[in-house]
Amino acid sequence: MAQTETRWPCDSCGADLRFAPGQTQLVCTHCGNVQSIAAEGPWSQSRALAELDLQQGLRNDLPGTIMEEVRATTCPSCGALVEFDGAAHATLCPFCATPVVAETGSHRLIKPQALIPFVLSEAEARSAMTGWLGRLWFAPSGLVDYARKGRAMTGMYVPYWTFDAETRSRYHGQRGNHYYETRTVSVNVNGRAEQRLQQVRHTRWSPASGQVARRFDDVLVVASSSLPQRLGNELTDWDLTALVAYKADFLAGFRAEGYTVPLADGYIVARTRMAAVIQMDVRHDIGGDEQRIEVVETAHSKETFKHILLPIWIAAYKFNGKSYRFLVNGQTGEVQGERPWSVWKILLACLVVAVVIGTVVWLNQTGQNTIDAGGY
Repeated sequence: MAQTETRWPCDSCGADLRFAPGQTQLVCTHCGNVQSIAAEGPWSQSRALAELDLQQGLRNDLPGTIMEEVRATTCPSCGALVEFDGAAHATLCPFCATPVVAETGSHRLIKPQALIPFVLSEAEARSAMTGWLGRLWFAPSGLVDYARKGRAMTGMYVPYWTFDAETRSRYHGQRGNHYYETRTVSVNVNGRAEQRLQQVRHTRWSPASGQVARRFDDVLVVASSSLPQRLGNELTDWDLTALVAYKADFLAGFRAEGYTVPLADGYIVARTRMAAVIQMDVRHDIGGDEQRIEVVETAHSKETFKHILLPIWIAAYKFNGKSYRFLVNGQTGEVQGERPWSVWKILLACLVVAVVIGTVVWLNQTGQNTIDAGGY
Protein backbone atom coordinates (compact mmCIF):
# COMPACT_ATOMS: atom_id res chain seq x y z
CA MET A 1 0.00 0.00 0.00
CA ALA A 2 1.61 3.20 -1.14
CA GLN A 3 2.03 5.74 1.63
CA THR A 4 1.61 9.47 1.21
CA GLU A 5 2.27 11.99 3.92
CA THR A 6 -0.82 13.86 5.08
CA ARG A 7 0.08 17.48 5.84
CA TRP A 8 -1.77 20.70 6.42
CA PRO A 9 0.70 23.31 5.06
CA CYS A 10 0.33 26.93 6.12
CA ASP A 11 -0.61 29.06 3.10
CA SER A 12 1.65 31.80 4.48
CA CYS A 13 4.93 30.08 5.38
CA GLY A 14 4.45 26.42 4.44
CA ALA A 15 4.94 25.06 7.98
CA ASP A 16 2.53 22.51 9.45
CA LEU A 17 -0.83 23.65 10.79
CA ARG A 18 -2.48 22.26 13.93
CA PHE A 19 -6.12 22.11 14.88
CA ALA A 20 -6.86 24.68 17.60
CA PRO A 21 -8.92 23.04 20.39
CA GLY A 22 -12.19 24.79 21.08
CA GLN A 23 -12.19 26.50 17.68
CA THR A 24 -12.89 25.64 14.05
CA GLN A 25 -9.48 26.80 12.89
CA LEU A 26 -6.05 25.48 11.99
CA VAL A 27 -3.19 27.48 13.47
CA CYS A 28 0.41 27.65 12.25
CA THR A 29 2.78 27.11 15.16
CA HIS A 30 5.56 28.84 13.19
CA CYS A 31 4.07 32.13 12.04
CA GLY A 32 0.70 32.20 13.82
CA ASN A 33 -1.33 32.25 10.62
CA VAL A 34 -4.92 31.03 11.02
CA GLN A 35 -6.96 29.10 8.46
CA SER A 36 -10.62 28.27 8.97
CA ILE A 37 -11.99 24.75 8.63
CA ALA A 38 -14.73 24.65 6.04
CA ALA A 39 -18.04 23.64 7.59
CA GLU A 40 -19.81 20.56 6.26
CA GLY A 41 -23.18 21.09 4.65
CA PRO A 42 -26.38 19.81 6.29
CA TRP A 43 -26.50 16.81 3.97
CA SER A 44 -22.94 15.69 4.82
CA GLN A 45 -23.56 16.20 8.52
CA SER A 46 -26.77 14.19 8.37
CA ARG A 47 -25.07 11.37 6.46
CA ALA A 48 -22.19 11.26 8.94
CA LEU A 49 -24.52 10.86 11.91
CA ALA A 50 -26.74 8.30 10.20
CA GLU A 51 -26.97 4.93 11.92
CA LEU A 52 -25.57 1.79 10.23
CA ASP A 53 -27.42 -1.52 10.20
CA LEU A 54 -25.97 -3.68 12.97
CA GLN A 55 -26.66 -7.08 11.42
CA GLN A 56 -25.05 -5.95 8.17
CA GLY A 57 -22.00 -4.82 10.13
CA LEU A 58 -21.79 -8.11 12.04
CA ARG A 59 -21.88 -10.00 8.72
CA ASN A 60 -19.02 -7.82 7.47
CA ASP A 61 -21.28 -6.85 4.62
CA LEU A 62 -21.04 -3.06 4.76
CA PRO A 63 -20.63 -1.04 1.54
CA GLY A 64 -17.06 -0.43 0.40
CA THR A 65 -17.46 3.30 0.96
CA ILE A 66 -17.82 2.61 4.70
CA MET A 67 -14.47 0.77 4.87
CA GLU A 68 -10.85 1.96 4.71
CA GLU A 69 -7.29 0.60 4.92
CA VAL A 70 -4.85 2.07 7.44
CA ARG A 71 -1.17 1.57 8.23
CA ALA A 72 -0.83 0.70 11.88
CA THR A 73 0.94 -1.58 14.32
CA THR A 74 0.00 -3.28 17.57
CA CYS A 75 1.86 -2.18 20.68
CA PRO A 76 3.70 -5.22 22.10
CA SER A 77 3.06 -4.02 25.65
CA CYS A 78 -0.57 -2.86 25.91
CA GLY A 79 -2.09 -4.01 22.58
CA ALA A 80 -2.99 -0.56 21.21
CA LEU A 81 -3.42 -0.28 17.45
CA VAL A 82 -1.29 2.79 16.77
CA GLU A 83 -1.64 4.44 13.37
CA PHE A 84 1.35 6.01 11.60
CA ASP A 85 1.24 9.26 9.70
CA GLY A 86 3.06 9.75 6.44
CA ALA A 87 6.58 8.29 6.30
CA ALA A 88 6.87 7.79 10.09
CA HIS A 89 8.09 4.30 11.03
CA ALA A 90 8.65 4.56 14.79
CA THR A 91 7.07 6.33 17.72
CA LEU A 92 6.14 5.90 21.39
CA CYS A 93 2.84 4.24 22.24
CA PRO A 94 0.72 7.06 23.67
CA PHE A 95 -1.01 4.65 26.02
CA CYS A 96 1.98 3.10 27.81
CA ALA A 97 5.10 4.91 26.47
CA THR A 98 6.50 1.74 24.87
CA PRO A 99 8.55 2.24 21.64
CA VAL A 100 6.72 0.81 18.61
CA VAL A 101 7.79 0.33 14.99
CA ALA A 102 5.54 0.31 11.93
CA GLU A 103 4.62 -2.98 10.29
CA THR A 104 4.59 -3.46 6.53
CA GLY A 105 0.92 -4.47 6.22
CA SER A 106 -2.35 -2.62 6.53
CA HIS A 107 -5.66 -3.16 8.31
CA ARG A 108 -9.15 -2.97 6.77
CA LEU A 109 -11.39 -1.13 9.21
CA ILE A 110 -14.79 0.55 9.37
CA LYS A 111 -14.32 4.26 8.77
CA PRO A 112 -15.07 6.65 11.60
CA GLN A 113 -18.28 8.47 10.72
CA ALA A 114 -18.12 11.35 13.16
CA LEU A 115 -16.07 12.85 15.96
CA ILE A 116 -16.15 15.36 18.77
CA PRO A 117 -13.35 17.90 18.20
CA PHE A 118 -10.96 18.72 21.03
CA VAL A 119 -12.18 21.54 23.25
CA LEU A 120 -9.38 21.53 25.86
CA SER A 121 -5.81 22.46 24.99
CA GLU A 122 -2.86 20.40 26.24
CA ALA A 123 -2.16 22.99 28.95
CA GLU A 124 -5.75 22.86 30.18
CA ALA A 125 -5.73 19.06 30.19
CA ARG A 126 -2.45 18.97 32.15
CA SER A 127 -3.88 21.42 34.67
CA ALA A 128 -6.95 19.20 35.12
CA MET A 129 -4.78 16.10 35.59
CA THR A 130 -2.34 17.61 38.08
CA GLY A 131 -5.24 19.14 39.98
CA TRP A 132 -6.87 15.71 40.20
CA LEU A 133 -3.59 14.12 41.35
CA GLY A 134 -3.09 16.84 43.92
CA ARG A 135 -6.46 16.07 45.48
CA LEU A 136 -5.64 12.37 45.94
CA TRP A 137 -4.69 11.34 49.45
CA PHE A 138 -1.44 9.38 49.67
CA ALA A 139 -0.38 10.16 46.08
CA PRO A 140 3.42 10.37 45.66
CA SER A 141 4.45 14.05 45.64
CA GLY A 142 7.20 13.22 43.16
CA LEU A 143 4.69 11.86 40.66
CA VAL A 144 2.59 15.02 40.86
CA ASP A 145 5.67 17.17 40.25
CA TYR A 146 6.85 14.88 37.46
CA ALA A 147 3.42 14.96 35.79
CA ARG A 148 3.37 18.75 36.03
CA LYS A 149 6.82 19.11 34.45
CA GLY A 150 6.96 15.89 32.39
CA ARG A 151 6.72 15.35 28.66
CA ALA A 152 3.72 16.69 26.80
CA MET A 153 0.44 14.83 26.96
CA THR A 154 -0.75 13.11 23.80
CA GLY A 155 -3.96 14.25 22.17
CA MET A 156 -5.64 11.10 20.89
CA TYR A 157 -8.90 10.49 19.09
CA VAL A 158 -10.04 7.22 20.64
CA PRO A 159 -12.50 4.91 18.85
CA TYR A 160 -15.90 4.16 20.35
CA TRP A 161 -18.95 2.22 19.21
CA THR A 162 -22.47 3.50 19.82
CA PHE A 163 -25.44 1.12 19.72
CA ASP A 164 -29.16 1.76 19.34
CA ALA A 165 -31.97 -0.76 19.84
CA GLU A 166 -35.64 -1.09 20.64
CA THR A 167 -36.36 -3.82 23.18
CA ARG A 168 -39.47 -5.58 24.42
CA SER A 169 -39.08 -7.91 27.40
CA ARG A 170 -41.43 -10.44 28.97
CA TYR A 171 -40.73 -11.47 32.53
CA HIS A 172 -41.85 -13.80 35.31
CA GLY A 173 -41.03 -13.33 38.95
CA GLN A 174 -42.43 -12.61 42.38
CA ARG A 175 -43.49 -9.50 44.24
CA GLY A 176 -42.68 -9.27 47.93
CA ASN A 177 -44.76 -7.09 50.26
CA HIS A 178 -43.67 -6.50 53.84
CA TYR A 179 -45.99 -6.84 56.80
CA TYR A 180 -45.32 -6.73 60.54
CA GLU A 181 -46.38 -8.81 63.53
CA THR A 182 -46.06 -7.83 67.16
CA ARG A 183 -44.54 -10.37 69.52
CA THR A 184 -43.15 -10.44 73.03
CA VAL A 185 -39.41 -10.87 73.41
CA SER A 186 -37.11 -11.12 76.41
CA VAL A 187 -34.27 -8.59 76.62
CA ASN A 188 -31.45 -8.17 79.14
CA VAL A 189 -31.46 -4.79 80.91
CA ASN A 190 -28.70 -4.23 83.49
CA GLY A 191 -28.45 -7.94 84.12
CA ARG A 192 -32.19 -8.46 84.50
CA ALA A 193 -34.57 -10.08 81.99
CA GLU A 194 -37.47 -7.86 80.87
CA GLN A 195 -40.39 -8.61 78.52
CA ARG A 196 -40.93 -6.16 75.70
CA LEU A 197 -43.09 -5.90 72.58
CA GLN A 198 -41.27 -5.95 69.25
CA GLN A 199 -42.35 -5.48 65.63
CA VAL A 200 -41.16 -8.39 63.48
CA ARG A 201 -41.08 -7.98 59.70
CA HIS A 202 -42.27 -10.71 57.33
CA THR A 203 -42.57 -10.80 53.53
CA ARG A 204 -45.61 -12.07 51.66
CA TRP A 205 -44.69 -13.26 48.13
CA SER A 206 -47.05 -13.39 45.16
CA PRO A 207 -46.52 -14.28 41.46
CA ALA A 208 -45.76 -11.42 39.06
CA SER A 209 -45.43 -11.30 35.29
CA GLY A 210 -45.64 -8.68 32.62
CA GLN A 211 -43.88 -6.83 29.85
CA VAL A 212 -41.57 -3.81 29.65
CA ALA A 213 -40.21 -1.92 26.65
CA ARG A 214 -37.35 0.51 26.23
CA ARG A 215 -35.57 2.30 23.40
CA PHE A 216 -31.80 2.52 23.83
CA ASP A 217 -29.99 5.39 22.13
CA ASP A 218 -26.20 5.68 21.79
CA VAL A 219 -25.06 3.05 24.29
CA LEU A 220 -21.37 3.96 24.34
CA VAL A 221 -18.66 1.25 24.30
CA VAL A 222 -14.95 2.01 24.12
CA ALA A 223 -13.45 0.26 21.07
CA SER A 224 -9.84 0.36 22.28
CA SER A 225 -8.37 -2.63 24.11
CA SER A 226 -5.26 -0.61 24.96
CA LEU A 227 -7.08 1.63 27.41
CA PRO A 228 -7.86 0.12 30.80
CA GLN A 229 -11.54 -0.74 30.34
CA ARG A 230 -12.46 0.80 33.68
CA LEU A 231 -10.87 4.12 32.75
CA GLY A 232 -12.17 4.24 29.19
CA ASN A 233 -15.73 3.34 30.17
CA GLU A 234 -15.79 5.65 33.19
CA LEU A 235 -15.13 8.67 30.98
CA THR A 236 -18.88 9.09 30.70
CA ASP A 237 -19.42 12.83 30.70
CA TRP A 238 -19.72 13.10 26.91
CA ASP A 239 -22.09 15.42 25.10
CA LEU A 240 -22.75 13.46 21.91
CA THR A 241 -24.88 16.27 20.50
CA ALA A 242 -21.51 17.91 19.68
CA LEU A 243 -20.63 15.19 17.15
CA VAL A 244 -19.65 16.52 13.74
CA ALA A 245 -18.98 14.78 10.46
CA TYR A 246 -15.54 13.19 10.33
CA LYS A 247 -13.07 15.57 8.71
CA ALA A 248 -9.32 15.00 8.62
CA ASP A 249 -8.68 18.67 9.45
CA PHE A 250 -9.73 18.04 13.06
CA LEU A 251 -6.90 15.48 13.34
CA ALA A 252 -4.16 17.96 12.40
CA GLY A 253 -1.54 17.77 15.15
CA PHE A 254 -3.28 14.85 16.90
CA ARG A 255 -3.22 11.07 16.68
CA ALA A 256 -6.05 8.64 16.03
CA GLU A 257 -6.16 5.02 17.16
CA GLY A 258 -7.80 2.33 15.08
CA TYR A 259 -10.31 0.22 16.96
CA THR A 260 -9.07 -3.05 18.47
CA VAL A 261 -12.39 -4.14 19.98
CA PRO A 262 -14.31 -5.69 17.05
CA LEU A 263 -17.90 -4.65 16.42
CA ALA A 264 -19.19 -8.03 17.61
CA ASP A 265 -17.33 -7.78 20.93
CA GLY A 266 -18.54 -4.23 21.47
CA TYR A 267 -22.09 -5.41 20.76
CA ILE A 268 -21.79 -8.04 23.53
CA VAL A 269 -20.75 -5.33 26.01
CA ALA A 270 -23.65 -3.12 24.90
CA ARG A 271 -26.14 -6.01 25.27
CA THR A 272 -24.89 -6.61 28.82
CA ARG A 273 -25.46 -2.97 29.73
CA MET A 274 -28.88 -2.99 28.15
CA ALA A 275 -29.79 -6.11 30.14
CA ALA A 276 -28.86 -4.38 33.40
CA VAL A 277 -31.16 -1.45 32.57
CA ILE A 278 -33.97 -3.81 31.53
CA GLN A 279 -33.64 -5.64 34.85
CA MET A 280 -34.15 -2.34 36.70
CA ASP A 281 -37.23 -1.70 34.54
CA VAL A 282 -38.57 -5.15 35.45
CA ARG A 283 -38.05 -4.57 39.18
CA HIS A 284 -39.87 -1.25 38.92
CA ASP A 285 -42.73 -2.90 37.01
CA ILE A 286 -43.06 -5.73 39.55
CA GLY A 287 -43.26 -3.20 42.34
CA GLY A 288 -43.72 -4.10 45.99
CA ASP A 289 -41.02 -3.93 48.64
CA GLU A 290 -38.84 -6.70 47.19
CA GLN A 291 -38.64 -8.45 43.84
CA ARG A 292 -37.50 -11.84 42.63
CA ILE A 293 -36.79 -12.08 38.90
CA GLU A 294 -36.99 -15.62 37.55
CA VAL A 295 -37.09 -15.22 33.75
CA VAL A 296 -36.56 -12.27 31.37
CA GLU A 297 -36.95 -12.85 27.63
CA THR A 298 -35.94 -9.85 25.52
CA ALA A 299 -36.50 -9.28 21.81
CA HIS A 300 -34.25 -6.68 20.15
CA SER A 301 -35.22 -4.82 16.99
CA LYS A 302 -34.11 -1.84 14.90
CA GLU A 303 -30.49 -2.40 15.98
CA THR A 304 -27.98 0.09 14.60
CA PHE A 305 -24.49 1.34 15.36
CA LYS A 306 -21.99 4.10 14.66
CA HIS A 307 -18.19 4.27 14.75
CA ILE A 308 -17.09 7.56 16.27
CA LEU A 309 -13.91 9.16 17.61
CA LEU A 310 -13.80 10.95 20.96
CA PRO A 311 -11.03 13.33 22.10
CA ILE A 312 -8.88 12.19 25.03
CA TRP A 313 -5.65 13.64 26.37
CA ILE A 314 -3.43 10.78 27.51
CA ALA A 315 -0.46 10.75 29.85
CA ALA A 316 1.67 7.66 30.40
CA TYR A 317 4.45 7.98 32.97
CA LYS A 318 6.98 5.55 34.34
CA PHE A 319 7.72 6.59 37.91
CA ASN A 320 9.84 4.58 40.37
CA GLY A 321 9.65 1.55 38.10
CA LYS A 322 5.86 1.61 37.72
CA SER A 323 3.68 2.78 34.83
CA TYR A 324 0.78 5.11 35.43
CA ARG A 325 -1.82 6.10 32.86
CA PHE A 326 -4.16 9.07 33.06
CA LEU A 327 -7.01 10.09 30.75
CA VAL A 328 -8.53 13.54 30.44
CA ASN A 329 -11.80 14.02 28.59
CA GLY A 330 -10.83 16.44 25.80
CA GLN A 331 -14.36 17.86 25.74
CA THR A 332 -15.16 18.36 29.46
CA GLY A 333 -11.91 17.97 31.45
CA GLU A 334 -13.11 14.93 33.42
CA VAL A 335 -10.11 12.89 34.68
CA GLN A 336 -9.71 9.14 35.16
CA GLY A 337 -6.44 7.53 36.16
CA GLU A 338 -4.65 4.60 37.73
CA ARG A 339 -4.48 5.36 41.43
CA PRO A 340 -0.88 5.96 42.63
CA TRP A 341 0.04 5.30 46.26
CA SER A 342 2.88 6.63 48.38
CA VAL A 343 4.07 3.98 50.85
CA TRP A 344 5.86 6.60 52.92
CA LYS A 345 2.76 8.77 53.22
CA ILE A 346 0.68 5.76 54.26
CA LEU A 347 3.26 4.73 56.89
CA LEU A 348 3.43 8.31 58.17
CA ALA A 349 -0.36 8.48 58.41
CA CYS A 350 -0.44 5.16 60.30
CA LEU A 351 2.25 6.48 62.66
CA VAL A 352 0.26 9.68 63.29
CA VAL A 353 -2.90 7.67 63.99
CA ALA A 354 -0.99 5.38 66.36
CA VAL A 355 0.43 8.40 68.22
CA VAL A 356 -3.03 9.98 68.51
CA ILE A 357 -4.58 6.75 69.79
CA GLY A 358 -1.70 6.26 72.23
CA THR A 359 -2.08 9.82 73.51
CA VAL A 360 -5.82 9.39 74.05
CA VAL A 361 -5.31 6.11 75.90
CA TRP A 362 -2.57 7.65 78.06
CA LEU A 363 -4.76 10.66 78.92
CA ASN A 364 -7.66 8.38 79.84
CA GLN A 365 -5.45 6.22 82.04
CA THR A 366 -3.92 9.31 83.68
CA GLY A 367 -7.37 10.72 84.38
CA GLN A 368 -8.56 7.39 85.80
CA ASN A 369 -5.50 7.10 88.04
CA THR A 370 -6.11 10.64 89.32
CA ILE A 371 -9.73 9.77 90.17
CA ASP A 372 -8.69 6.55 91.90
CA ALA A 373 -6.02 8.36 93.91
CA GLY A 374 -8.48 11.05 94.97
CA GLY A 375 -11.05 8.45 95.95
CA TYR A 376 -8.50 6.60 98.03
